[in-house]
Amino acid sequence: MQVHQFYANMQFRLYTIVFLMLLVLSCDSSNESDVIEMTVAGTAIPNTVGEEHFLNFKKEVDAQSEGTLKLKMLVHGQLGSEENLVSGLRRNRVHFANLSAIITSTLIPETALLYAPYLFDNEEEADFVYDNYLTQIFTELLAAKGLQFISWSEIGFHNVYGKEPILFPEDAKGKRYRVSASLSSRYFAEAIGADLIPMGYAEIVQSLQTGLIEAGDNSVALYAKRGIDQEAPYYTLTRHSLGMSIMVARKVWWDELTARQQQLIKDAWPGTTILRQSLRAEVASDLANAVSLGIVVHELSEANRELWKQATKGQTERLADEIGGHAREVLNLISEGKKQFHPLDAVQHILQSILPQQ
Repeated sequence: MQVHQFYANMQFRLYTIVFLMLLVLSCDSSNESDVIEMTVAGTAIPNTVGEEHFLNFKKEVDAQSEGTLKLKMLVHGQLGSEENLVSGLRRNRVHFANLSAIITSTLIPETALLYAPYLFDNEEEADFVYDNYLTQIFTELLAAKGLQFISWSEIGFHNVYGKEPILFPEDAKGKRYRVSASLSSRYFAEAIGADLIPMGYAEIVQSLQTGLIEAGDNSVALYAKRGIDQEAPYYTLTRHSLGMSIMVARKVWWDELTARQQQLIKDAWPGTTILRQSLRAEVASDLANAVSLGIVVHELSEANRELWKQATKGQTERLADEIGGHAREVLNLISEGKKQFHPLDAVQHILQSILPQQ
């Protein structure tokens, strides 16, 4: 009787194992054929390269997934502020989003360090450091907050605008200056002696019209395409902070995709070289157009640029101390990357990113 019971139990366990294996296999096979909904969100400005990248991404995913990935595109700010993008990712209402480093700093404080004044001397140096020194640590920091890193995306250098010319740091003293929620934005304005007025992007134009603010800083795209230039027609190319954004996915959703689907999505989103080149070409075009419309764009001399650097000296260290966490580690990685960077490396780095690998 005991022997019979033993074999009965073994048979039951065997059936159970086979059933579970078949269940797993059936789930795996259905992942490729089931239609998966994917809400893509952003705050792209119409008729910009940012919008173009989103639209091309949808076309590529539609074509390559053969309809198994169904995209819902909310990329023109339909969800409102960037805070709503973050909320959507947390609540599984958004699966794929482009977040500025400023809004990402509300989740990962270390991200605010990326906007520290004069952190990088030029775009090529920044490219080298981001690609070789910062991707890994921010992938880990994002994962800890439930987000999957997909790609860096550039917004462009921030420059100072005003209703009157602000050519030297002392010109900003006492000016009602718009700052964002980021610590780096606040510290920069404090360093040049401005009076800080915190507000979101949507309020800038009206606040300039009413006189609530007199100045601020922003990337070329936001300055020239959001109507700020019409109210504050003086734009000084301080190039003090390189604006960045990060393409992310909701990690729980991402991890449920097959490896093939994940790769398809990564391949459909433009590579960093394409993103950078297209943005920088657009910046040059926007500046030329602004000048043709009567906007006064002032290029700093090296001596004048040094005055801005001196005025904001120490803000990076201050930021790192205030942020805590992994801020010092991030700062050390940036310092090491800058030491390793040489101008010729930039050329080689670009060639490696665009030439096919052997």
